[in-house]
Amino acid sequence: MERRLEAGWLQRILWVTLAWGSLGFLVWVPFLYVAIRRGRGSDWGAFASFALYETVILAWSTLVHTDDGDPVLGVIFVLTLLMATGLLLFALFDRRVPKPQGQEYGVMAPPPMSGNPYLR
Repeated sequence: MERRLEAGWLQRILWVTLAWGSLGFLVWVPFLYVAIRRGRGSDWGAFASFALYETVILAWSTLVHTDDGDPVLGVIFVLTLLMATGLLLFALFDRRVPKPQGQEYGVMAPPPMSGNPYLR
């Protein structure tokens, strides 16, 4: 059976806030959370790609020693955070499945009766 991981909008926005608030240093954390909870190969791939991004961007930023900064590094940084935001808000978590009518409190609805209701 496939495991699902549903999240409301507040949780999604909090994960995005973590990624942006840490200036991209913790952008891999929500993807690790989803990979551990759901365990799909695609989730582990997303985590690995953001973890690889983090290691490459840190190494690149320490090797470049210019006072003005590297514009390519800035563009890659912004694009990566925008991509992570899109994934976290719209694609990563499963949609909530509505419960069937009559099962809000664990009570089953009676089955429909067959036959003519006037002859009972």
